[in-house]
Amino acid sequence: MSKSSQPPKITLAPAPDTIRVEFGGQTVAESSAALILQEGSYPPVAYIPKADVRWELMQDSDHHTFCPYKGTAQYWSISAGDRVAENAVWGYPEAIDAVAEIQDCVAFYWDRMDAWYLGGKAISKPAF
Repeated sequence: MSKSSQPPKITLAPAPDTIRVEFGGQTVAESSAALILQEGSYPPVAYIPKADVRWELMQDSDHHTFCPYKGTAQYWSISAGDRVAENAVWGYPEAIDAVAEIQDCVAFYWDRMDAWYLGGKAISKPAF
């Protein structure tokens, strides 16, 4: 197998502090139990437990994608204030064994949210 065809290294670690996500003037998720997934050279992604997400702001989507390293992703849209972010939230309800810890979590597209906080401090890029 050539180096370019090898699967990317994926690591999961607890977030270093509480993560809060805001959209449309609302806190859409806040968790002290988020997991940080690092996949190869991609920016890190915060996976927030579903229990820490404001589901009344989410709408099911028919959109799905497949990742050979995580499984099939399900998507949701967010409505908050007078704004909508289509397919801005995703999760792997049947994540493959290698990343089974994210199965009950969801992630938010960084650039579709209005603000992110780590330990109460605003952060401008996904540097967890």
